[in-house]
Amino acid sequence: MFTSIIISGALAQDHEFIYPYYRLLEAKSKLDVCIIGGKPVNGILGTILPPNKDHPVKDINQINVKDYELLVLPGGVKAMEKIRQDERLIKFISDFHKAEKVIACICSGAQLLISAKIVKGKKIAGYYSMKDDIINAGGIYTDLPAVVDGKIITTAHYKDMGPWMAATLNFFK
Repeated sequence: MFTSIIISGALAQDHEFIYPYYRLLEAKSKLDVCIIGGKPVNGILGTILPPNKDHPVKDINQINVKDYELLVLPGGVKAMEKIRQDERLIKFISDFHKAEKVIACICSGAQLLISAKIVKGKKIAGYYSMKDDIINAGGIYTDLPAVVDGKIITTAHYKDMGPWMAATLNFFK
């Protein structure tokens, strides 16, 4: 068993939250959910996140890098534009990377990697509209289904969530 955390916020891309949420539960991961603000929110399509109303939600002040082996960052441009302004979240991501733990990030979640300043020299997949942002941050843009560079696993689009999560879960077999 491994420990994982999904961090997101209001208006996240529903698919990009729900798919890894259930894949991690199926993989028997001890899963925590951190929503900026500390309570369930609606995704951009209206789904309540987390989708299981009995799953407790933590705020960013209630989590510690040492407690997790995997960090999942779902996308959703409206969510990312807002939550990337939370310095505690950016520090958490940066510290997670410094601790050499696994980070799985999808679509516009790459904005959080950019803000945490961990993309320089890394192959990073992100939504196509972020190509310039990734390159300008020193990353190597790609849009392959599952991009693994060290312990960062990225994908550009929810159509590739299967290969992305398979690559992520390979770290814990």
